[in-house]
Amino acid sequence: MGAPVGGSNEYNSDINVTPMVDVMLVLLIIFIIVTPLLQQGVSVNLPREMISPDPDAEIAKDTSVIIAIPDNNNFYIGKNPYPLEELGEKIKNLMKDKAPDKRIVYIKSGIEVDYGTVVKAIDQIRKQDIDKIGLVADRKKGKQPEPAN
Repeated sequence: MGAPVGGSNEYNSDINVTPMVDVMLVLLIIFIIVTPLLQQGVSVNLPREMISPDPDAEIAKDTSVIIAIPDNNNFYIGKNPYPLEELGEKIKNLMKDKAPDKRIVYIKSGIEVDYGTVVKAIDQIRKQDIDKIGLVADRKKGKQPEPAN
């Protein structure tokens, strides 16, 4: 319903949108502030039992480079121990004759080895311009998943 304008008996039928704009701006500011607080992380449903995929055929070859880390202080290539500082040079020598797509280093780590120790080994490998790194794990015994139709 319109209201009289000034001292005349005419009614103003225009809609006053100023209060609506004020309310919308307040709501916009509230959403801008609240939205980042709601997004703290991504919810991931981790599997309880995992059956690993088929093993890579390259691991079984004699030409494969496998770094074994049985504990936090020892690094082995084959059966020979190497300190962490010499690991990079040994890998570089073993990989110099391989094609870039065949330059894969596998890491086999013990269950008690710290995450940081494995990361240090990966850093030594990456310094040699090798980007393909495989982590070797034992296969879990159990039923294979049913193929999807």
